Amino acid sequence: MTRRLTALLGLGLGLLSALTLPAQRKQSLSTQRPPLAQRVNTLIGTDWVGNVYPGASAPFGMVQLSPDNGRAGWDYIAGYFYPDSTIAGFSHTHLSGTGAGDLYDISFFPITLPALDDRLVPSTSQTKEQAPIGIHARFSHKTEVAQAGYYAVTLEPYKIRVELTSTDHVGVQRYTFQQDADTACIILNLDKAMNWDRTLSSDVRAITPAHLSGYRFSDGWARGQEVYFTTKLSRPADRIERTTVPREGKGTAAKHGVILRLYYYKVRAGESITLRTALSGVSEAGALKNLNAEAAHNDFDRYRQRATALWSQRLGQIRLSSDTPDSLQTTFYTALYRAQICPTLYSDVDGSYLGADRKVHQRKKGATYSTFSLWDTYRAAHPLYSLLQPKLQRDFVESLIDFGAQNGGHLPVWNMYASETDMMIGYHSIPVIVEAVLRGIYVPKDKAALLGLLRSTAERKGYRGLDEYREKGYIGSDHEDESVSKTLEYAYDDDAIARYAAWMGDHEVEQIYRERARSYRHLWDERTGFFCPRQSNGQLDSLFDPFAYTKAFTESNAYHYLFSVQHDVEGLSKLMQGKLAERLDEFFTSPTPKHIELPIFSTGMIGQYAHGNEPGHHVIFLYNVAHQPWKTADLTHRVLRELYTDKPNGLCGNEDCGQMSAWYVFASLGFYPVDPLSGRYELVTPLFRESTISLPNGRTLRLSAPELSDNKRYIKSVTINGRAHRKSYITYEELMQGGEVRFTLTDQQGAIWYE
Repeated sequence: MTRRLTALLGLGLGLLSALTLPAQRKQSLSTQRPPLAQRVNTLIGTDWVGNVYPGASAPFGMVQLSPDNGRAGWDYIAGYFYPDSTIAGFSHTHLSGTGAGDLYDISFFPITLPALDDRLVPSTSQTKEQAPIGIHARFSHKTEVAQAGYYAVTLEPYKIRVELTSTDHVGVQRYTFQQDADTACIILNLDKAMNWDRTLSSDVRAITPAHLSGYRFSDGWARGQEVYFTTKLSRPADRIERTTVPREGKGTAAKHGVILRLYYYKVRAGESITLRTALSGVSEAGALKNLNAEAAHNDFDRYRQRATALWSQRLGQIRLSSDTPDSLQTTFYTALYRAQICPTLYSDVDGSYLGADRKVHQRKKGATYSTFSLWDTYRAAHPLYSLLQPKLQRDFVESLIDFGAQNGGHLPVWNMYASETDMMIGYHSIPVIVEAVLRGIYVPKDKAALLGLLRSTAERKGYRGLDEYREKGYIGSDHEDESVSKTLEYAYDDDAIARYAAWMGDHEVEQIYRERARSYRHLWDERTGFFCPRQSNGQLDSLFDPFAYTKAFTESNAYHYLFSVQHDVEGLSKLMQGKLAERLDEFFTSPTPKHIELPIFSTGMIGQYAHGNEPGHHVIFLYNVAHQPWKTADLTHRVLRELYTDKPNGLCGNEDCGQMSAWYVFASLGFYPVDPLSGRYELVTPLFRESTISLPNGRTLRLSAPELSDNKRYIKSVTINGRAHRKSYITYEELMQGGEVRFTLTDQQGAIWYE
C-alpha cells in the first residue's frame, strides 16, 4: 500500500494541465446524454482501501444486492475486492466503505453441475483470506457492467449471466443460461458468514417450489441482527434439497443454519430464471408485504429501467457543463451516487420497524432509517442531504431521535439494524439533529423534550470518559484511551447543544454547554503547540511525539487533531498565537519520519494531512480563515484530481457511508461546510466551469467559473446574482435562494476577494 500511495502522490499538481477544461469549449449544460445512472461506475473504490460494493441498490434503499468473492479480511469488508477473480454468492445486504465487515445476508448463487469446489483440492494456505471458499465461480472484469442500480457479470465455467437490480425493499436477480445444462442449481446459503458476522440461526420454508420464506439471525458488528425475507422465482424448482448446519443450543432450543438447493433439469441455452427477494427487519409477513408492494411481476427489464430512471432523476439534481471530460463526469456522478447509498431504509412499506428496545414500532409518516456512520457523516454527508434532500434529512433526524428514545435516552453513536455498535467516538447524532433544527428542516414538537434527550446523551454516566470530562473539562489519558480525540469531539458536540439551547431560548443551559465547548483548551500545550494527552492529575504525558499514532488519538496522531476545533477557529487561532497560516503550512508540508509506520487509515497523505480519514476533512478550507485562499484552491484541486479518479482504486480511503464522496461533491462544486452548525460554507474555486443545482424548493442555483483553466484557478472576485460578495463563505440561506454564484478567476496567487 505504501508503494501505491507514493506513486499516487508523486503525480503532483502536474495533472492539472492534462485535465484542465479547454477555455474555448462551449459551456452549455449536458443534454441528450445517456442516462446519468450509466455515468456511474460502481467499481470505483472496489480496489485499494475504498471498501465499497459494486452491486445494485435504490437510493438509501434497504437492499444492497452485490457479489461476494467468498473470502474474509480487510480487503473484503464489502464482500467484493476488485483484484479477486472468484464469486461465491450474491447477498442482499452490504456496508458501503466501512472499516469493519458485517451483513452479507440472504445469499443466492447459481451454478450448473459439476460445480467448482476448492474444498476438494488440497490447500497449503495459511491465512484466512486464502482459505478454501467452497463452491464458487470464476469471472472476468471484461464481462462486468456496474452502474447505478444495475450490476451484471458472467460466471465461468457455468456460462451463466447474472444481472442484479433493486427497489427500496426488493433485490431482483436474473440468471440467464448461455448454454444447455442437464442440471442447474440455485443455492440459498443462510449459514454464510464472513468477517465480524456469525450466524446464530436461520431457516427457510418452501411454500411452493417457486416461493420461499425465511429468516437469518446473526450477531457481529450489528448485534442481534434479524433479517426476514421472502423470495419468488419465475420458474418452480424441479427438486429442493435442504441441509442444516448445527449452531447453538440443545434439544428444542437447538439452533441451526440452513442451506437450500433448488435443482432445475434440462435447462436450455437462452433460458432465464428471475428471483425477487424482499427483506424486512420485522417479519416474514412484512417481507411479503414489501414484495407485493414493489415487485409483483417477473419482468427484470422493467425493474432495471425503473432503477435507472430513479437514479438518473436523483443524480440529475446536479448538472455539469457539457464540456466536462467524461472521466470527471464519471468521478463526480459516482461520488454523488455513493453519497446517497447510506443511511439505509429500515422500515417496511407499512412503516413497521424493529426499534432499539427490540419492540416493533410503526412510523405514521415518513420512513425509518438505519446505518448511521455519524463520526464520518456529520461533517459533509448530512449537510449535503440538508441541501439536496431536506425531507429525507428530516426522516434521518427523526430516526436518530426515535432510536435515542428507545435506547434509554442515549442517541446513537453508530447504529444499524436496531443495534448500537458503539463504533468510533463522540455523540455526533447531536450536531446532525441540531443542524437540521437550525436550518428549519426539522421542527421538534416538544423543544424541551429534545433538549432533555440531547443532554441525557451528553451526560451519560460511566460512558467513555464522560464523567471525568464533565468534572475536569478533559479526559485523563491514564483513565481512558483516545482521551484527546474524545475531549475534542465532545467539545464540538457540546457546542451543538449550546446552539440548540440558544435557539429555544434556554440561556442557562446554553452557557453550561458553551463552557463545555471550550474544553479543548484544557489539552493545549503551549510548549509543543499541540493538543496533548493529559493525565488525571493534570500533568501532561512526559513522552509526546506529534507524528506518533498513540492510544490518546482515534485512528490519528496529534497533527491530525490539531485543527479539530471547527466550532471555534478563532479561539484555536489565539491558542496558536495568531499563526494559523504557519501551522497550516507545517501541517501540509511535514513529512512522516522514517520511524513512524503509517496505519491503514492514514492514506491520501499530503504532509500530515490524511484525506483517507475524516478528522482533517475540513482543514484545507481553513486557509480561507487565514486569508490565504489560493492555498485552499491549490490543495483542494490537488485532492480532487489526484485522490479521486474513475478507476477501481479511485478512492484513497474508506468511503465511510458517503462521507468521502460528499466531500468530493461539495469541494468540486466550490463550497464546503467547515462547521455544519454555522450554516457557512467556505468558498473555493470549483472543478467545473459551470454546474447547476436544482434545489428542493423549486429554485435553481448556478455556479460558474467561465475563466477556469490550468493557470487561472485563483478567485479574484465573487458575485451572487450580480452583486459583489465580500465574504470567504456563502450561507445556507444564500444557497437556497438560488440564482448565480459567479467566480472571476486570476492566475495570480495572493488575490483575496473578502475582508
